[in-house]
Amino acid sequence: MADRPPPPFAAFRADDVVAAVEIALSPFAAQAAQCTACILAETRTNVVFGSGSARSGIVLIGEAPGANEDAQGLPFVGRSGQLLDRLLAETGIARGDVYICNVVKCRPPGNRDPRPEEVVTCAPFLRAQLEALKPRVLCALGLHATRWLLPGKEAMAKLRGRVLDYRGIPTIATYHPAAILRSPGLRGNALGDLELMREVAEKAAREAGA
Repeated sequence: MADRPPPPFAAFRADDVVAAVEIALSPFAAQAAQCTACILAETRTNVVFGSGSARSGIVLIGEAPGANEDAQGLPFVGRSGQLLDRLLAETGIARGDVYICNVVKCRPPGNRDPRPEEVVTCAPFLRAQLEALKPRVLCALGLHATRWLLPGKEAMAKLRGRVLDYRGIPTIATYHPAAILRSPGLRGNALGDLELMREVAEKAAREAGA
């Protein structure tokens, strides 16, 4: 017998809380849209600030926008994003109920890794997002995002599958969808990590009484 799909995630924050987060994020999104503080501003098409909702309290963080994201101004809309949507759905979570962003908000040319100085320059935007969103749980997609939250040298295989901590926020590290596309055998582990992410968010909601 096939496993039953999980029930839809329903531990949502109140509408007024969600609206307040959107208001708090708005000026930072406007600032990011005009940012020319690093060399990435010279080659971008669009700033990719972030998208989604604070309803669930779940925040997923990737590394940097790719070509599709740069073209549309939205995070995770290419093949990696489509896979992420499917994995979230299998966990009972709708993409529109989570907030998704990246460590850097502009696409590095040729999809190269962001340079350290670019990450440092863009860091205030991500910190502002996290301050406004007040996540119940963070999920770092890939080693680059994980290193931003949790500096160290451990491999993803050692970090994933457990609850870590970023400034008091429960944090899950898992494989970037692009890595899963290259190595489909990682899919089961990533799905398990997202299931753990959901459990942590629901536990936080219960403890908060909301």
